[in-house]
Amino acid sequence: MKFMSLDFKHTEADGTFEGYASLFNREDLGRDIVMPGAFRESLAQRGARGIKLLFQHDANQPIGVWTVLQEDTRGLYAQGRLMREVAKAREVMALMRAGALDGLSIGFRTVKARRDKASGVRRIDKIDLWEISIVTFPLLPEARITTTKQKPFVSGPPTEREFERWLTRDAGLTRGEARAVLRSGLSGLKALRDAGRGMTTEAHLAARMREAARALRS
Repeated sequence: MKFMSLDFKHTEADGTFEGYASLFNREDLGRDIVMPGAFRESLAQRGARGIKLLFQHDANQPIGVWTVLQEDTRGLYAQGRLMREVAKAREVMALMRAGALDGLSIGFRTVKARRDKASGVRRIDKIDLWEISIVTFPLLPEARITTTKQKPFVSGPPTEREFERWLTRDAGLTRGEARAVLRSGLSGLKALRDAGRGMTTEAHLAARMREAARALRS
């Protein structure tokens, strides 16, 4: 079990939130470091819905579902939704909003790891992920909730900053590529690509944008 600290500003009315359940290349208080790619096979086999969202690692207390679990360059990114129909989930939501609950912990089986004999640090290369729990005490303070999840742009047209954030987070563009789109649309992105600093193909960009558009509709 690995504990991650969260920073819940608030939860949405439907109980949705997002953040990081694990961070790569960070030593925790248990002298473990999770390496990039550690969750890849497990996520491919189970998918987000195959990973349980529990309270305090209690198998008798499922309190919601994970809607998105994916590795990025930072760590294991997670979007979840607490089920308001479940009494314990409503309690957890209230505690999260009050700041009384601010931790995540992954429940897993270590598949492949190596320990440095000199330092005692263990590097975990492959993880069989079973569940992610909302818990009381964190172990890795650097892992923070980025924001609570809500459906994008439902209240009106986005600001430039909001749209840039959507392009980088959901469409997968770099900040430079997102700013090129904001300045000049697709032609700006093509110019960046032609300069050797941006996307390699329009097809790759289109695939990213389609994936992000699905997130808007979900």
